[in-house]
Amino acid sequence: MPAQPSRPLSSTVLPAVDYLPRSPRSYRPAIGLIGCGGISVEHLRAYRAAGFRVEGLCDVRLAAAEERRERFFPQARTFSDHRQLLAVDAIEVVDITTHPEVRGPLIRDALAAGKHVLSQKPFVLDLDEGERLIEAADRAGRLLAVNQNGRWSPHFSYVREAVRAGLIGRVAAVHCGVHWDHSWVRGTVFERVKHLILYDFAIHWFDFLCTLIPDAAPLRVYASTTVAREQPIKEPLMGQALVEYADQQASLAFDGYCPEGSWDETYVAGSVGSLRSYGDHHDRQSVELSLPGGAFRPELQGAWFPDGFHGAMGELLCAIEEKRAPSHAARDNLRSLELCFAAIASAVRHEPVRPGAVRRLPTP
Repeated sequence: MPAQPSRPLSSTVLPAVDYLPRSPRSYRPAIGLIGCGGISVEHLRAYRAAGFRVEGLCDVRLAAAEERRERFFPQARTFSDHRQLLAVDAIEVVDITTHPEVRGPLIRDALAAGKHVLSQKPFVLDLDEGERLIEAADRAGRLLAVNQNGRWSPHFSYVREAVRAGLIGRVAAVHCGVHWDHSWVRGTVFERVKHLILYDFAIHWFDFLCTLIPDAAPLRVYASTTVAREQPIKEPLMGQALVEYADQQASLAFDGYCPEGSWDETYVAGSVGSLRSYGDHHDRQSVELSLPGGAFRPELQGAWFPDGFHGAMGELLCAIEEKRAPSHAARDNLRSLELCFAAIASAVRHEPVRPGAVRRLPTP
């Protein structure tokens, strides 16, 4: 645990950092959700708490949609065919929470039906397919965003917004160490996800890195994975990536097999200060901002679950209301996937890879 700062700064000498999830001022559209699997619980719990209107629920297993309706939004209609939900004119925004293997055609159908779309992460398995979906959204005049819910986890969001406000100057380095046990996936569909740790899990940190260094293209990434001898699943749960820029650097380390003593720490070095977050759980994080005049520790509000999901949908709704592109637009998210795919390819090839050179999720 880091030592207490000897020269505490008062919040009155710092600009306010607006890191909490937003909701639109007056826009309250009917929302439809397609895919009532496990993660939909977090979506719906967040939407109910935020006062969003979910009017349609769809799953190929109608009973799953009905269970979610009874638990969260009793007034919602339920469907087993997504085309029936998309035919409801009152529904303006669709949240698609299915796995990426089946998500592309659903997004395309939703855009063709004139709906704005929030896609679950990771967005696509193929960057060219992502480009085609973005072009479809542009032709339809609709917004397509990606549910990178980690962006609105309080510690991620505070660090990002403090960097964006220029509080630490220009970012020189980003280092993230994530030591959370991920072997809970045993016996679930995630156990069979190829490149689980660098793909489905690490996409949050690749995306976070891209928000901290938004204007510089990474030159190369070198990554590796390994299987801990005692871990209970076949896919590697240990991974790491080094990211090289022209005059910046980043490192990401993921220890997904650590049954006891979880820990998470992020350090961002800037030209005039630094930021760090740390804690033993994703919902128990402290943040420290260090500047020449001293250090400041904000009292963070909220938690990744459910506020990250409120943030993702709320930002899309605000963007629709304000007639602008959302900060988590699909086009922006392709940069995160370029970095992710390059890291996976590097781990497979055992050599550095240029982000953007790998267009599809590498397969064995």
